[in-house]
Amino acid sequence: MFDRPRKTFARFLTSTRTAASSAPQGRPHNLFEAAAVYVSARAEDDQDRIDEAAGWVSPEALSFGVSELACRAVVALARERDESPRTVARALLGLPAA
Repeated sequence: MFDRPRKTFARFLTSTRTAASSAPQGRPHNLFEAAAVYVSARAEDDQDRIDEAAGWVSPEALSFGVSELACRAVVALARERDESPRTVARALLGLPAA
């Protein structure tokens, strides 16, 4: 169960990519761009893109970006479904209604 996250974290720690070498035209990636690529790569199970996005920003910045993306996604889905964000979040996680 913890093997995949452990391997992902180990790859992240040994990654030598820097924002300057990965950025097109010398433009550094921002944390929201990194979070968007990271989350979409996780959804598509694309380990190379996961590792690449994880190397663009610090782990703390990536964590913040992923959290912000999750909040915005839940709010957008709640508005679309005309439900509360709490109901949508619980449904996405497969939890019973509170």
